[in-house]
Amino acid sequence: MKNILVLCTGNSCRSQIAEGYLKYFAGNKAVVYSAGVETHGVNPRAIAVMAEDGIDISAHTSNHINEYQDVDFDFVITVCDNAKERCPYFPTNAVKFHHNFPDPAKATGDEAQIAESFRSVREMIRKYSENFVKENL
Repeated sequence: MKNILVLCTGNSCRSQIAEGYLKYFAGNKAVVYSAGVETHGVNPRAIAVMAEDGIDISAHTSNHINEYQDVDFDFVITVCDNAKERCPYFPTNAVKFHHNFPDPAKATGDEAQIAESFRSVREMIRKYSENFVKENL
């Protein structure tokens, strides 16, 4: 069983979506965690957009990277440039991956435009997560 950490700035949107999809695609092949270099709470729009695709992340919590210092990760995936740059060092032999996804929480416009931004990012993360599992697990 592999340990995977998904890291973002606030552990509210992108890392939460990635955690949901990685758990879905990996099944019993991995334990998936997500964290931030800060904690902002799980974004309600991220919960809603994942529910549209049948993935329930409503019980997820927003966690700080320091909570996982004692976990021996096999993979660390940063999903935004800020997290990659600000990630504190912690002892790990994990293979590191990085993909900078747009931040849907910064979307502007009316509710429909913001929802579409969340759906677009969700689909990017879905494809990335599915490919990650196929190629690494």
